[in-house]
Amino acid sequence: MPIHNSDIADSLSKVADLLDIKGANPFRVRAYRQASATISGLSQNITDMLDQGKNLSDLSGIGQDLAGKIQEIAETGRLKQLKELEAELPEALPRMMQMESLGPKRVKTLYDKLNIKSLSDLESAAKSDKIKALKGFGQKTQDKILDELERLQQSGEKQRFRWAIAEDYIKPLQDYLQGIDGVKQLDIAGSYRRRKETVGDVDILVSWKQDADVMDPFVRYEDVERILAHGDTKSSVVLRNGLQVDLRVVPQAGYGAALHYFTGSKAHNIAVRKMGVDRGFKINEYGVYKGGKRIAGKTETEVYEQVGLPFIPPELRENNGEFKAAESNDLPELIDLSDIKGDLQSHTTASDGKFSLKDMAEAARKKGYEYLAVTDHSKRVSVAGGLDDKKLEQQLQRIEKLNPSFEDFRILKSIEVDILEDGSLDLSNDILKELDIVICSIHYNTQLTEKQQTKRVIKAMQNPHFHIFAHPTGRLIGEREPYKLDMDAVMDAAKDNNCFLELNAQPVRLDLSDTHCRMAKEKGIKLAISTDAHTTDDLDHMRFGIGQARRGWLEADDVLNTHSWNELKTLLKKS
Repeated sequence: MPIHNSDIADSLSKVADLLDIKGANPFRVRAYRQASATISGLSQNITDMLDQGKNLSDLSGIGQDLAGKIQEIAETGRLKQLKELEAELPEALPRMMQMESLGPKRVKTLYDKLNIKSLSDLESAAKSDKIKALKGFGQKTQDKILDELERLQQSGEKQRFRWAIAEDYIKPLQDYLQGIDGVKQLDIAGSYRRRKETVGDVDILVSWKQDADVMDPFVRYEDVERILAHGDTKSSVVLRNGLQVDLRVVPQAGYGAALHYFTGSKAHNIAVRKMGVDRGFKINEYGVYKGGKRIAGKTETEVYEQVGLPFIPPELRENNGEFKAAESNDLPELIDLSDIKGDLQSHTTASDGKFSLKDMAEAARKKGYEYLAVTDHSKRVSVAGGLDDKKLEQQLQRIEKLNPSFEDFRILKSIEVDILEDGSLDLSNDILKELDIVICSIHYNTQLTEKQQTKRVIKAMQNPHFHIFAHPTGRLIGEREPYKLDMDAVMDAAKDNNCFLELNAQPVRLDLSDTHCRMAKEKGIKLAISTDAHTTDDLDHMRFGIGQARRGWLEADDVLNTHSWNELKTLLKKS
């Protein structure tokens, strides 16, 4: 049974949650959370590292004890400590802790005082007004709990997976299938290919040589937990993490039509089929037909040509303007990973990063970047060891000392400075004016009204040293809702004050959404695609941001960090 990094990270995160609820030492809890984040950000599989004899305690923030626990999960698929904790506490408690209105102390109170063990218990207690009577809760918190529970119910019971988690399982399966003798062509379709933020079921298409066998090896794949169907042309399985995967055998003559059909979206496909009908064609998953004769369908390009359109990239196939753009020969030339010249948000050991200034710079250089903005936190984020004016000045001196040792690369002097509740910035203008670029973000007071939050951000943008608004909505996909913000007004203010917005490429964030990326493009506001890297491996997250940017119709010129440093300096100048 393969063990994925996401499995290990999830186990460590659950341990942290349960220890937090039990009231364990905060530093111990934080160690597990940091270890989970480190494992999530690795580009190499932990089991491969162990096979190569690597010492896991060499990973940043992971000591011998945690290294042993990680190895235990990698070798056995389970962690004894987690099982013991789960036996002590109901399994629903960590899920409650992920709700915005709750946290470890409140979850523990609900469990101790009201014996709440499930989401249904929580709902019953809230509806019977038992929660508001508890010390530290009140009517507002009780109402918030009910709102969140309603949102969870409306989202449906079918599990969806963040794209990066789906990839962690699908990429090894894809490699396994492509290694089977006789496979000619294989593609992942569906929302996965369209790079949607979350993925439900995954469709895999394959064409093979006559008499080859792919279905038997597919259902015997070691990560399969349950077989739903096993046929000659279609099989369906459920993987260990609950992800359903359907494998379909497609003849080469209609492969493009099938790939188009199963990529979707449904609305896009319906529109294409209607265009076909208007031209006297029938378009389905088997091909393009004139009468009873198949006239096209070997490639997706052939399908689009039959309805008078150029090839439309999968990320744009949502029936949201792509047809009009295609008809007028105005489809965007979507940004590519190779367009990126640097990363505009990263952290070092000066705050909550796991690697030194030099380590992060060397890792960025190896990626071929021209620059890296080092944006350690400002002092308001005390839990991350944020920098005050004096400590930031010391950081700038280290950068000045290190930069001359690089050729064709520079570390940009920067900071991720907090936007305080009144809209002021967390550091003085005297130190901010010494920086190459100032990244501004919100970490506290996220429950303000839309009017208050919007006013806060707009006031901050009026600071002459404000450059980029980082992870603008504060959302965590599947974990935390965006805070209330009038994005239309914020973007107008950004344009008025020559400010920019970030597309944070952390896979749990992808903040901005594709919709907001496109809104920014239409308003003429450039975005920064940044990894928010806390480890050297996190720099690889840029590809997640690129996928989101492509869904948002972004081209290279729409993005700040596709420009050289000299060009970027000009763009950042305040008028």
